[in-house]
Amino acid sequence: MEYEDKAGRPSRPPSPRQNVRKNLDFEPLSTTALILEDRPANLPAKPAEEAQKHRQQYEEMVVQAKKRELKEAQRRKKQLEERCKVEESIGNAVLTWNNEILPNWETMWCSRKVRDLWWQGIPPSVRGKVWSLAIGNELNITHELFDICLARAKERWRSLSSGGSDVESEDAGFSAADKEASLELIKLDISRTFPNLCIFQQGGPYHDMLHSILGAYTCYRPDVGYVQGMSFIAAVLILNLDTADAFIAFSNLLNKPCQMAFFRVDHGLMLTYFAAFEVFFEENLPKLFAHFKKNNLTPDIYLIDWIFTLYSKSLPLDLACRIWDVFCRDGEEFLFRTALGILKLFEDILTRMDFIHSAQFLTRLPEDLPADEVFAAIATVQMQSRNKKWAQVLAALQKDSREMEKGSPSLRH
Repeated sequence: MEYEDKAGRPSRPPSPRQNVRKNLDFEPLSTTALILEDRPANLPAKPAEEAQKHRQQYEEMVVQAKKRELKEAQRRKKQLEERCKVEESIGNAVLTWNNEILPNWETMWCSRKVRDLWWQGIPPSVRGKVWSLAIGNELNITHELFDICLARAKERWRSLSSGGSDVESEDAGFSAADKEASLELIKLDISRTFPNLCIFQQGGPYHDMLHSILGAYTCYRPDVGYVQGMSFIAAVLILNLDTADAFIAFSNLLNKPCQMAFFRVDHGLMLTYFAAFEVFFEENLPKLFAHFKKNNLTPDIYLIDWIFTLYSKSLPLDLACRIWDVFCRDGEEFLFRTALGILKLFEDILTRMDFIHSAQFLTRLPEDLPADEVFAAIATVQMQSRNKKWAQVLAALQKDSREMEKGSPSLRH
């Protein structure tokens, strides 16, 4: 009854914690209060030395906090200034590309000025146009041809989904089972293409576009079909070009000697590319080359994935696009020069790793690779061995390979 309030409702007795709180003369609001406030009346007072020490500690904390705030403000200011510089540089580059270079492409694309701009990175707004011009259209593919191939792909999808087994005469030699497996692989790979972006997966804005390009290509080149890795190349092109233009660039890009060798799995030619790569590997990084040889870490273990996807799967997308910029300028040589640049960047780490850890590292590169550091490493790579350039070394190795095949009946089969 003694705890009933005026309204007659019983109330709870105060907790021991509440009783203690009522006896305190103050309630600390922060660590600052704990340092500066005097002790409660029911406790002994702080000694003068301790009080002075706490005050000094507080003042030091304030000074350090102000320093951190000033440093953070300076960092933000520097970031803003750098961003403004980058945006201004990109803006100026866009004007240069649009007003000077693209209208006079044939005469300017190989000039020193343009090559320097190319190395710095092509502005995203003109990147697709530059890539299209640089890749070219030796196959003379038109938008109409793309529409025809796409229509055939859609018809094939409908036929397969309804259980049809008709084989078109021009596709003779490629069984319905093979074609179905190829189309099923496309569907599976699309869901694995840049999954973090969520734009190529089912329901994403670019899913159908990517599916169309890959399907149309299997109809355009049934002898090649769909090979894993193609989806990443097509996806990068889609991000920079319209669908039909992306298909044209995609088909011409895959028709280049290096890409065709890999996507058609021409083992002999692939081994020749690896052998040429090792010539320049030993020339540029002899210590790491010897370490890899000792551990039997061959180029195919890490190079295949890099070359198949043109680094778009292995590197951050913005960095991969810069690699593509210079690849479009310099051709296949730059793919192998980039590989050597990556190895050089991580040479100290890799020389301390065994086979397993090196292979794991190279097949899953760090996700936060700074573009400037990668390109600085690539710039130091020399693509010349005993006064021979990449094309000369590759041609000599191809000649040797052909002569070996002619001389050895076992190699011919």
